[in-house]
Amino acid sequence: MRIAIVGAHRVGKSTLAEELLVKLPGYTLEIEPYYQLEASGYEFSEIPTVEDFIEQFNYSARLISKGEHNVIFDRCVIDILAYLHVIDPGLNIQMLFETAQTVIAGIDLLVFVPIEKPDLIPGHQADLPKLRGLVNDLLHDWIEDFGIEAIEVRGNLLSRRDQVLAKIS
Repeated sequence: MRIAIVGAHRVGKSTLAEELLVKLPGYTLEIEPYYQLEASGYEFSEIPTVEDFIEQFNYSARLISKGEHNVIFDRCVIDILAYLHVIDPGLNIQMLFETAQTVIAGIDLLVFVPIEKPDLIPGHQADLPKLRGLVNDLLHDWIEDFGIEAIEVRGNLLSRRDQVLAKIS
């Protein structure tokens, strides 16, 4: 399977991806495009810019389009597009949205990790809490628009892991 884990920042996507990797032998993990680009020498702005998110979007699209199987994606085009839309709501993202729809068709399961109530990350510890909340709400609204199998996971790490494993078994 090809599994994409999406959500706003600091909701536990990477932790969940790493936990799933332990339970799914033979799977590989594609870490966030941000970190892959940074490791390859891309220099991001201190404050995220439209250009930074477009670079991440294109990189994520290329990763997903490779067509490898048994892979877990920590972030994908959907959540990157949500960040892009929130930081610049006037930007016309229709072409990017259509690209995301095409690319995401190659994903077998979309796992949405929402901000929970009460939030598992105290407000004073969350980076850019307003951005985080807006992206979370937008992703919640968009998930069904992509027309692929999706689940929303909640609870502690083991509960989230078990929800994903139950869905794929």
